[in-house]
Amino acid sequence: MRRHTTPLLGLLGAGALVVALTGCSSDSADAEGSATGAPITIATTPVGDDPTAANPVEVLADKLEAATGRSVEIRDVPDYLSVVEAIRSDHVDFGIMSGFPSALAMNTGEVDALLAWKGSDAPVSTCVVLDDSPVRSLTDLKGKTVAFADQASSSGYFMPVYMLHEAGLERGTDYEAIFAGGHEGSFAALEQGQVDAACTAVMLTQLGEPMFPFAAGEWRGVGESPSMPIQGAILARQSLDDETRTQLQDALPKVFSEENAEALGAYSGFIGLEEIIDPSPAEFQSFIDIAAVAGVELSDLEG
Repeated sequence: MRRHTTPLLGLLGAGALVVALTGCSSDSADAEGSATGAPITIATTPVGDDPTAANPVEVLADKLEAATGRSVEIRDVPDYLSVVEAIRSDHVDFGIMSGFPSALAMNTGEVDALLAWKGSDAPVSTCVVLDDSPVRSLTDLKGKTVAFADQASSSGYFMPVYMLHEAGLERGTDYEAIFAGGHEGSFAALEQGQVDAACTAVMLTQLGEPMFPFAAGEWRGVGESPSMPIQGAILARQSLDDETRTQLQDALPKVFSEENAEALGAYSGFIGLEEIIDPSPAEFQSFIDIAAVAGVELSDLEG
């Protein structure tokens, strides 16, 4: 397996969201599909930075190599929207996305979903505060500054913004929102006193170090979001050849199995969930209302 740290795309700000998901075309040589036996390419955002632990992205690639008999190349990109654009532009074969960016991407009609995982009944997100914070409930965040992962993160943006909306708080009016570029950035901003709360995935708070930097007694969770009907999906470029498509649909359920749960780290949240092969766009429709609350109309993103 060869690891590529390739800056395929720059950071996408909120104003670039519509452009990135509607207006790009590919000049990639990969657009005609993968030849038999060619490397499988995956776009991923950074996951974990503990030098003493196995990188879950590398583990994922190793397990996928073993299951397919083909080499896997990792292309690092800065955020979820960059993963979507790398797929749409035929720069990579596939990416692993949470529910909302999957819905955004599917709505363009320019990517395919190979597989999706149904959500559980568990809450997706919470807002983390330091233990000595005066914030005791979501309404206490009025007038405060809140850190979110990035504007296409299900657990780090869409779900907590919806949770705050349901508590009567609107972004930009009742609280100031900053995008920290990822969950780790949100935690760092909270730790350094730059924000009053960091909204993130409940799962990350349960994983602990190195995914979540606060020890017991140093933090509290405020509020819980609803669950999601789709926890995540495997999105692929539409030019992907049938052989690779079938290999991935056969191999990925084996990779995301209980025996690999610990090694997969942050990716382990998909393990044990019901799988949907070739999910239709209709499977993602329930995300529309929540996305609109967060200020993104999915109907505006059609290509």
